[in-house]
Amino acid sequence: MSLVVADYTPFMSFIFVIFLATAAIITGYTANFYYLAFLSSRRKVKYNQVDMGTPSITIQLPIYNEKYVATRLVDSVCSMEYPKNRMRIMVLDDSDDDTVQVVGDIVAKYRREGFDIEHIRRGTRDGYKAGALKHAMLLTDTEYVAIFDADFIPPSWFLKRAMPHFTKPKIGMVQCRWGHVNEDYSEITRAQALSLDFHFLIEQKAKSNSHLFMNFNGTAGIWRRECIEDAGGWHTATLVEDLDLSYRAQMNGWKCLFLSDIVVDAELPVQMNAAKRQQFRWAKGSIQCAVKLLLDVAIKRKIAFDTKLQAFIQLTRHIVYPLVLVQFLALPILLATGINLHLISLVPLLTIALYMAMGPGAYLLIIQQMYNTSWKSKAKILPSLMIYNAGLSVNNTVAVFDALVGKKNEFLRTPKYGIIKKRDDWRDKAYNLPFTQTTLLEIFFGVYGTMGIMVSIFSNQAIFVPIIAIQTMGFYYVAYLSLAHSRFKRNKSDRNRPRSREEIMAGRVYRVATGSVVGLIGLAIIISIVGYNDTIYPLDLMRGELLVISATSDPEVMRLHLESASVHLDSIWEKLPENKNPVWIFPNEATNFERIKSNLDHMSVQLDIISAVPRDSSTYNTAMLDIKLNADTIRANIITAVPFMYVSVLNIVLSMVWLAAIIGIFTLLKTKRAQMHA
Repeated sequence: MSLVVADYTPFMSFIFVIFLATAAIITGYTANFYYLAFLSSRRKVKYNQVDMGTPSITIQLPIYNEKYVATRLVDSVCSMEYPKNRMRIMVLDDSDDDTVQVVGDIVAKYRREGFDIEHIRRGTRDGYKAGALKHAMLLTDTEYVAIFDADFIPPSWFLKRAMPHFTKPKIGMVQCRWGHVNEDYSEITRAQALSLDFHFLIEQKAKSNSHLFMNFNGTAGIWRRECIEDAGGWHTATLVEDLDLSYRAQMNGWKCLFLSDIVVDAELPVQMNAAKRQQFRWAKGSIQCAVKLLLDVAIKRKIAFDTKLQAFIQLTRHIVYPLVLVQFLALPILLATGINLHLISLVPLLTIALYMAMGPGAYLLIIQQMYNTSWKSKAKILPSLMIYNAGLSVNNTVAVFDALVGKKNEFLRTPKYGIIKKRDDWRDKAYNLPFTQTTLLEIFFGVYGTMGIMVSIFSNQAIFVPIIAIQTMGFYYVAYLSLAHSRFKRNKSDRNRPRSREEIMAGRVYRVATGSVVGLIGLAIIISIVGYNDTIYPLDLMRGELLVISATSDPEVMRLHLESASVHLDSIWEKLPENKNPVWIFPNEATNFERIKSNLDHMSVQLDIISAVPRDSSTYNTAMLDIKLNADTIRANIITAVPFMYVSVLNIVLSMVWLAAIIGIFTLLKTKRAQMHA
């Protein structure tokens, strides 16, 4: 009897190559971080500090709609221990809300006290923060310029300790470390704090101590005015004007320093949607700078090769996020088709062991290096950071593609609420951000990850469950907080006003819609589990029976497992399409289950022949070889058919209905939010 062998190798080989390629690139970026950790552990380069006296300095405070923190910022700057006649303060206020009045009042107060402080209103928001800084440079001629964002609280001694580091004429900028005034507010603030500490205490420290390029972080730093002008000033072409300027300055031979011992406290975003917005801006801006600057860096002869390499890695590192999603999508497909992904087939635990060593294990060592005696308390935050970062991969992937296709975005600020203590509440304040359409994608990836976990378990490769589960939990966690942090509440100033009928209805609709979203997610998970159990799991069991037939030489054992394989096939027979071929795009005989059923019947006939002839006869040996060949071929055919069982026409239609329902609910929520705030 002729056999049809599945032609699945080219497609699955392509997926496997993509999987390995993304793994290699991600590993390269990870290994580079460990290299920077090594550099940061070396002895710090010492620059002899000198008494510079009190050179003139302008402190620029770019703000936009910051009524909750503007006063705190101006108060802290005016408390600095520096001669009033050598310090100029410029509040660059592009606000269009109550912040204008708040800033006007506090500026007027300090002007009466003799401070050289100005409230600068451009009358436009062109260029956003970069535009404000560019405009301000035309209005001052001081030797140095310090910059603080609205969420920062510089200490009174900041200038006294930071200014003496401009010891050499080619030091163009000093960047100070960010502190976290509300680190213990929630799990997401603790995760953000640890992530930022990795950046400053590893990346910035390593680059400052070497000839590698480091970046200005946009705030808590001081620039030499000559350096800004020599580098071409502030540009408005990207969302990260700080990174752009610092790279252009270093390409011109200026040195940037990181001062790890000068810590400036700042407020971390407490709302998930605000944190996602901040991460989106950083990810997109970095890729924009890569597109803008990397060619110039590459052709600059005076820049060392390792500096060029590190510049490429820093500016493109957010490309890891889409690669992570590619791996996340590919892994369940590879597991479902039976491809062996173990590093050593006989030692599957080595796969997860290496993952733990390259990931959490190595990070624990770095945390110990960073924090010394307090490292254990910080290490407890690492699982939260892993889940948080995994969940942000969708948000940051969208940012990367936005940058690559050249999509123009408004510079969207990160809301600040003056949150310091755990009991402080932000939910009833202005500036709260709603969830975005990205949340829908996060839900999709969460559901996909749930299916991936089941595939991993039922394909007898449960060793991969932790890898899939971490990302899946991240998607659900970020999506849940995106929805939960979008709760519609009135501001305190409105609480004494009776709620209108429209507001009451909008609130009810929101609660019903939120419950519906949760219900739809739960329904999708249940349907996925039931569907897998009814259509995919029997095929997995069938493959197992055929594997035993291929491995044994006992006819009775073969017959027993052949009968079980036929039972599993019968259990899904009615669930197959009318033509009994699940491949609905370019179907072929390899995945025709009528052919597979016929092959099983042929194997049964061969077993009948075996039972009637001597075991040492050529007929016996030929029939035994034919049975084993049949078993191997059917297994290959099933492997090819399984992915198409997932993407059947019915499943696609149901998925489209599910997505349409989710999108409809999201649209309704946004409409009701607009009604409440009209």
